[in-house]
Amino acid sequence: MRAVITVIGKDMVGILAQVAGACAKSNANVIEVTQSVLQDMFAMIMLVDVSGLNTEFGQFAASVNQIGADLGLATHVMHEDLFNSMHRI
Repeated sequence: MRAVITVIGKDMVGILAQVAGACAKSNANVIEVTQSVLQDMFAMIMLVDVSGLNTEFGQFAASVNQIGADLGLATHVMHEDLFNSMHRI
């Protein structure tokens, strides 16, 4: 099982490290990361394996979202099942 994490906001040092740290703390394995800095705006998409989470998915998502709130970033964590259901014709 996988999840997609998106992060958007003003660029600053340590965004990737803090989100990856939240993943590590919850035992979510980062599979892929793409990020860009457009002028002073940071945008990142992470694909993480959540099959080995040591917490409930909702708690994991809340911890990532809290990091975003603390840093003034827009974060979103979406389980792969929900993502697939939304994009199925």
